Amino acid sequence: MGEFEIYFIASFEDWLVDEMSRLMPQLSSAPAPNRHLLNQVLGDQNEMVIVVRSDDPQYLVGFGALCVYVSPSGYHAHIEDVVVDEDERGKGIGEEIIKALLSAATDKGIEGVSLTCNPRREEANRLYQKMGFKKWDTNNYWYDL
Repeated sequence: MGEFEIYFIASFEDWLVDEMSRLMPQLSSAPAPNRHLLNQVLGDQNEMVIVVRSDDPQYLVGFGALCVYVSPSGYHAHIEDVVVDEDERGKGIGEEIIKALLSAATDKGIEGVSLTCNPRREEANRLYQKMGFKKWDTNNYWYDL
């Protein structure tokens, strides 16, 4: 990756709010995390957020999260909110984010990891399949509260 640094965020840093707010619209229409939400996420031992930044220490190139949870069927992990700045795509950054998240799941003893990806994100879908993710034929539902 050369000029980029990839690492897990251990605690809240002010600049993350603005940078995640800049990148989140490139992923979805979901609102960007505010300070309070980001503090909650980073304080949750079952969530891990990885960031990629450039030589400018406050310029975020990409990020992603691993959410670990337990249910009656066992321990599970889900990859969430993976995004790479559109100006930096095609450089292997997304793949490095996914590899780091999979490694973290392995370290936690998780046997498999799920993720979802909008079909319109063709490059991301190709990447996940190239990395060995198998398309899981299931229905995905959402209920607005």
